[in-house]
Amino acid sequence: MNLPAGSPDPGAGSCSPNGPRRAARAVMKTLFRILRYLKAESRLVTAGLAASLLFIGTTVVMPQVMRDLVDQVFVGHRMERLSVLALVIVGLAVLRGGLLFAQIYCAEMLAQRVLRTMRNQLLSHLQRLEFGFFDGMPTGQIIARITSDIDSMRRFLGFALSQMIVNVLLFLGVLLMCLHMHPKLALLALGTAPFISLSAYRFGRRIGPAFRGIREQVASVTTVLQENIAGVRVVKAYVRERHEIEKFVNEAVTLLERNVGAARLWSFYFPLMDFIAAGGTLAILWYGGGEVIRGHLTLGEFVAFEAYFMLMSWPIMALGFVISMTQGAVVAGGRIFELIDREPAICTKPGARTLPDMAGRVEFRDVTFAYPGREDSPAVTDLSLAVEPGQTVAVIGPTGCGKSSVVNLIPRFYDVTQGAVLVDGTDVRELDLESLRRSVGIVLQDTFLFSASLRDNIALGRPDATDDEVRAAARQAAVAPFAEKLEKAYDTEVGERGTQLSGGERQRVAIARALLLDPKILILDDCTSSVDVETEAVIQQALRILMEGRTTFIIAQRLSTLRTADLVVVLKDGRIVQQGSHEELLQAGGFYAEMLQVHLQTQEAVEGGV
Repeated sequence: MNLPAGSPDPGAGSCSPNGPRRAARAVMKTLFRILRYLKAESRLVTAGLAASLLFIGTTVVMPQVMRDLVDQVFVGHRMERLSVLALVIVGLAVLRGGLLFAQIYCAEMLAQRVLRTMRNQLLSHLQRLEFGFFDGMPTGQIIARITSDIDSMRRFLGFALSQMIVNVLLFLGVLLMCLHMHPKLALLALGTAPFISLSAYRFGRRIGPAFRGIREQVASVTTVLQENIAGVRVVKAYVRERHEIEKFVNEAVTLLERNVGAARLWSFYFPLMDFIAAGGTLAILWYGGGEVIRGHLTLGEFVAFEAYFMLMSWPIMALGFVISMTQGAVVAGGRIFELIDREPAICTKPGARTLPDMAGRVEFRDVTFAYPGREDSPAVTDLSLAVEPGQTVAVIGPTGCGKSSVVNLIPRFYDVTQGAVLVDGTDVRELDLESLRRSVGIVLQDTFLFSASLRDNIALGRPDATDDEVRAAARQAAVAPFAEKLEKAYDTEVGERGTQLSGGERQRVAIARALLLDPKILILDDCTSSVDVETEAVIQQALRILMEGRTTFIIAQRLSTLRTADLVVVLKDGRIVQQGSHEELLQAGGFYAEMLQVHLQTQEAVEGGV
């Protein structure tokens, strides 16, 4: 059942008895799912468990050695036993140190390998998700889940999980030894366990929501930081530094407050545990001391029992620490699995076709399209258009009329709401997605280059391309003249987003990238609108080479583009209002002629300095 936004979950409130049970089931489900990742690392798990068991064994033996030391040496004055027992203590200490090292090493290695698998799985799944997902989720939120949430998982798998196992086994081992030594005293020592367990349970109930709030706020801080760094040029251009600082400080203060709230819970929990444990120590001193005086217990046994009580108290006291880390991991795991479990809305269907000999015919058949979450305001409405192989189509219209939305439907970045988009007579939803997109080349106005070499950026769509093929594409796209002047030529790093290159150079790299891909369908998104006249001439020459023999869709306002197009499609409010050649539309008048007139007047005004 889908609830309206802002509606309370009927099972989530504290008044509903199902709320806590449902939350507990969700926690256990997430926890067991995290633990399933351990199956692939069975050797490390086995080695870690073996080291833990041996470590527990040496820990349980140590108080018995202390018992013999007190009874035989300090009370019995058998000095010949001192050196033997001292060597035993040293040997046990060395052995415990080695076993502890092995335990920690195995736990950390296990955590790192599991998290490597989880990161790879998460990033791989993100690559399969549709554009609509990224439209609706800020980049900072995604980054926070890959970084901060993964780090919470590392703390759980690398420390809390091993501590949980060791503490449970240590508690049971010590309890058995205490019951063997003095059952009544053991039961008295256990008298504090219910109070500590209840406190740990209540602590866990409160620390879980606190960690959830922290994780969400970390994502908010990351989002603000990511946007600020990505948009630093805009921030400086509009003198918004102070506003951005205030925005970040506000988010950081909220994060601080939530962390302080969690720390307040911590600072209250451990003194309480220490106070309860002190009560247990007092009870052992009172009753155990009496047993020693009455001769029912030796002094060495009493010392050993007190040591066992301290060993038994720590696992119970550490329960809250383990619970908090586990709660943090469960919250983080839930956020990670939320992404992993999201089914891609756009994917290749079973039995999908490929078009090895694609001709490049494109047809829009009664297409209506609305972006996810905006179904009431379609970006494209009742659009029908047929484009023959090799034709050049110029798509024109005012801002927000649906130009980019139309061309984004061809490589199936989005799925139509109604109707169909067909390539060579086949609905794109019936085609293999990878095969379809390899047949569609795209050159955008805002070209994105990766922080890699110039060669790698050109060969992005064909990483297996030979050096000669890359250079040939570069020559055709007019990349070679500036590439050969670079210090390392095609091996030069272009910087983040291609910052080492000019806007025109980045456009030419994008054209070379498309040439190397050799697509049958080409989409050019106003890719010469932001360059100077000289650079535009170079790019236009490269584009003419690129467009030869290819079905081409151009989103542009340039008159030269409109004149050379085989078909001009005029959009208004997501609908086709006119279509035909440039000359036909001029003669017909109407919206196209009006737009062109306004464009020419604006251009004359700019050139005239008005």
